[in-house]
Amino acid sequence: GQKKIEYDIPEMETYLKDTYGIIVYQEQVMLLSRLLAGFTRGQSDTLRKAMGKKMISKMNELKEKFMEGGTARGHKKDVLEKIWSEWEKFASYAFNKSHATCYSWVAFQTGYLKANYPAEYMAAVLTRNLNDIAKLRFYMDECRTMGIEVKGPDINESFGNFNVSSPGVIRFGLTAIKGIGPDVVKVILETRKAGGQFKDIYDFVERVPSSSINRRVFDNLVLAGAFDCFTTVKREDLSAEVGKRGETIAELLLRYGASHQNEARQAEYSLFAFDDEDIRESSRPKIPAMPVWDNLNRLNKERELVGMYLSANPLDPYWLEVKYGVSCTAAEKNEIESPTQTITFAGMISTIEERTLQSGSKMTILKIEDYTGTTEVTFFDKQRAEFDRLCKVGQAVYVIGAFREIRNRNTGAVSVRYNVDRMLDLNDLLGKLVEDITITVDPDRIMPLSDVLDEEDARLKEYRRKHDASPANTVPVNIDVYSSEHNRKIHFSSALNLTLSRDFLEGLDKQDISFSIKRKSLS
Repeated sequence: GQKKIEYDIPEMETYLKDTYGIIVYQEQVMLLSRLLAGFTRGQSDTLRKAMGKKMISKMNELKEKFMEGGTARGHKKDVLEKIWSEWEKFASYAFNKSHATCYSWVAFQTGYLKANYPAEYMAAVLTRNLNDIAKLRFYMDECRTMGIEVKGPDINESFGNFNVSSPGVIRFGLTAIKGIGPDVVKVILETRKAGGQFKDIYDFVERVPSSSINRRVFDNLVLAGAFDCFTTVKREDLSAEVGKRGETIAELLLRYGASHQNEARQAEYSLFAFDDEDIRESSRPKIPAMPVWDNLNRLNKERELVGMYLSANPLDPYWLEVKYGVSCTAAEKNEIESPTQTITFAGMISTIEERTLQSGSKMTILKIEDYTGTTEVTFFDKQRAEFDRLCKVGQAVYVIGAFREIRNRNTGAVSVRYNVDRMLDLNDLLGKLVEDITITVDPDRIMPLSDVLDEEDARLKEYRRKHDASPANTVPVNIDVYSSEHNRKIHFSSALNLTLSRDFLEGLDKQDISFSIKRKSLS
């Protein structure tokens, strides 16, 4: 009632009155094409399909019919052009009425669940996408943004699928571990339910039927971190080799578990059986304390079994540089299809592949991974020699290059490819890729922001006192005070310097305090 509804052609009110003059459904386009241009039912349905599948050539063909039919019925050409251009824009999001209704209903249901049962809802979303690692990463990032912690698998807390183990905490499902099938998980969960949580690794092998747990299953549970809840042993300890025959602790434990269960079965039929805890403990194989693996080795084993890093990410020391010191992410780079100016991205080399071309020269393909996914860069002999010292798995790199047109000498075909101009060691760029931060705040929220900045300033001063230096990611802070009521902004340059840690920036996000980080360009 605040704005008068106007129709390009008065007759259009017949089908647009219910939606206040706006085309909302595909059915309205179908009906209007018949009304305004005399389309047959078949032609209007073809128009619907062309719009739904974004078939541009078919749309152009139908446009001619629409213009001819519309002008024949006395409608002005410029009005018909305007209507058709609106239909073309509409085609990018058009639904039929039944779909729109269903999707709206589902959107309200899922929105309600996400707002009122966020951890349970996200656990269900993660389970639904269990076999799609890219989506799992995306939704795990969403969990972090929502303040929900996603922890790795735990033999005492995990179930088959993702589950909420405590308020605001989601546990990785056991079936998400490579080589752990639903039948094995079922046996483990039934054993846990019958006798309570497992007290230690010995209790696990003594109780879980030995026929269900083989060496591979046990090793995969170890390396994925499912036994980390047993604080008396480490993953390194349970993976150790002992004895002259090179037996592993896993083999000794499984053999002990099978023997224990066999003795327990025999004892059921014996008149003289007794259970002596001291005798049982003396028969348990000793587990030696082994050196801790380096962080990258540990995380790579974890990733091999669950498809991603769980307990940490080897890129975390470079988080600011990878997220804010680049012009695009790996996922964004993968979407580029046309020539560009210089673009930069950063990440860790995950795989290296070498191929020999027909000419005899060699081509090197690096897969580089950041928090959003994996992208590829290609080198040939000369560049490989230039960047050879950085070409190793686990190396964190900063890549500078551009998408350029490449013409095939034989066929003349033109393609667009990312050419690397420079590749740098990301370790050498810590603290050198970000120039400053500008925080935008409403006048009413200046005091809460002031408290946050004072707290960070005190933390920085304490760090300087202990280390006689500032952390690498310490930058100047600017403040923009913006009043939405008056649509005015006042910019302040402050003398304050703060360390841009992940916790600090995510804390600003959680408080709905917007900020922008200025990236330095490397000459």
